[in-house]
Amino acid sequence: MAKILIADDSETLRLELKEVLEKGGHIVVEAHDGADGLKKAEESQGVQLIISDYNMPGLDGITMITKIKQIERYKEVPVGMLTTESSKELKQSGKEAGVVVWVVKPFDPERLLKTVDKVLEKFVA
Repeated sequence: MAKILIADDSETLRLELKEVLEKGGHIVVEAHDGADGLKKAEESQGVQLIISDYNMPGLDGITMITKIKQIERYKEVPVGMLTTESSKELKQSGKEAGVVVWVVKPFDPERLLKTVDKVLEKFVA
């Protein structure tokens, strides 16, 4: 079980993602956009994984991640990008910001849970 921060401006997707992660035994902190994601990261303790959309109003996902990674306790927290975007350039920007896994929407719930478990196993002691 892990505490996971999710950031997506789509309420429908957030609810679906939250349901999938909670069924997998995880605790979910929801953010409705990039600015809210940064705020929730600042307010939360013990977040072990961040999953973010790229396209969000205000702060996009990569900008949000870059700002969160400047917070000492998040330097080593793994990040997954869950988005409709899949360009090589954007993936490279994400990698530079700290994104360790890139999942293109729509997602398969079972496959996503397996990916989350693998990331947690690899990056969270």
